[in-house]
Amino acid sequence: MKHLLFRFVADDSRILPLRRLARVVGVLLLVALLAAREPRGDSDPGWTRHTIDRSSTGADGVRFADCNGDRLPDIATGWEEGGVTRLYLHPGYDRVREPWPAVTAGPAGSVEDAVLVDLDGDGRMDVVSCSEGNVRSVWVHWAPTDLARILDATAWRTEALPASRGKMWMFALPFDVDGQKGVDLVAGGKLAGAELGWFESPSDARRAADWRWHAWRPVGWLMSLIAADMDGDGDTDVVFSDRRGPRSGCFWLENPGRARAASEAWKEHPIGGLGREVMFVTLADLDRDGLQDVIAAVRPREILFLRRLGRDGDAWEPRSIALPDQSGDAKAVSVGDVDLDGRPDLVFSCENARPPRRGVFWVEYPKLVFHPIAAEGIKFDLVPLMDLDGDGDLDAITTEETAGLGVVWYENPARPRARRP
Repeated sequence: MKHLLFRFVADDSRILPLRRLARVVGVLLLVALLAAREPRGDSDPGWTRHTIDRSSTGADGVRFADCNGDRLPDIATGWEEGGVTRLYLHPGYDRVREPWPAVTAGPAGSVEDAVLVDLDGDGRMDVVSCSEGNVRSVWVHWAPTDLARILDATAWRTEALPASRGKMWMFALPFDVDGQKGVDLVAGGKLAGAELGWFESPSDARRAADWRWHAWRPVGWLMSLIAADMDGDGDTDVVFSDRRGPRSGCFWLENPGRARAASEAWKEHPIGGLGREVMFVTLADLDRDGLQDVIAAVRPREILFLRRLGRDGDAWEPRSIALPDQSGDAKAVSVGDVDLDGRPDLVFSCENARPPRRGVFWVEYPKLVFHPIAAEGIKFDLVPLMDLDGDGDLDAITTEETAGLGVVWYENPARPRARRP
């Protein structure tokens, strides 16, 4: 480009100065346009990837809890094509870059989500799986009461909740709705007959047939469920995103209070992205004004910053962040101080990230400088941030289900290993 520019400028000394200046400006604009169209960062190797597990096919999401009392985050993941739900125990910081100790908690065909929760109150984390496709059930994988057998697949027992049969389920959220008996499950599904609502826990959670379903509203294709006090009244509300249908977008449901939560309707409040294909969302104070905002991944290629304008949760200001040409389609987003500069940054994951596109990025906010994290992979999912290796910076944990990467984490280079305590 530099040689081309020189030829244009020096080609004809008889060109008038004004015409020569116009030609220079035109070439500079052409150079800038071509540079802007060229993918940036293709040669950047991104962050180092570590594999937790790639023993099955179609890894689809990660959810965290401490299952063995060592104060380290363990992981539940459903493998959609593989038809199993697996549990991974954090092996300790010295071995965290190796494959993690794992157990198949149970079968779960077409599983879309798996979440850890002690449903029966025995002090052990069970796993709840949501299945779509032709399976159409919510499953409970009951953990062994003997912690020494947590990695023994024969000690786990799996059964479906009969009240869930016949509908496609996408996501579940442990949530004590009525304050009685035990932990309930807020859940939602997709397509024909899909609803958002809650499964009421019976007195004996192990009696699967006694769980009861209560619907709140129809959904087209539920993506996110988050528990948060959205109006500052001291009780916990539910934030959700729906990607399809006439009522798509991001909303929150107002808890009417413990005494009425099980019997009254939960008022729906719109947040933003209405009529849009809103994927996974997260809550964070992105602009550091003391109010919790909502940040959403929106297909095809956008992050929607829904800035909260008041503490009552009824006023929101949308701000759009376009994804770069070298990324795939928006799937999930998280917020955290990635580069340790004291300010929150964005990390997002993508679908359809076929080469030369990338599937995971972090974004310097508010400068909006994009940096690739993943060098390989096509279809990623949730991308929570957590210090997995104990070095004081936030790593990115995710799953990739098309290229076979499995359950992986990307090591944040913000704090090099040589400087670790």
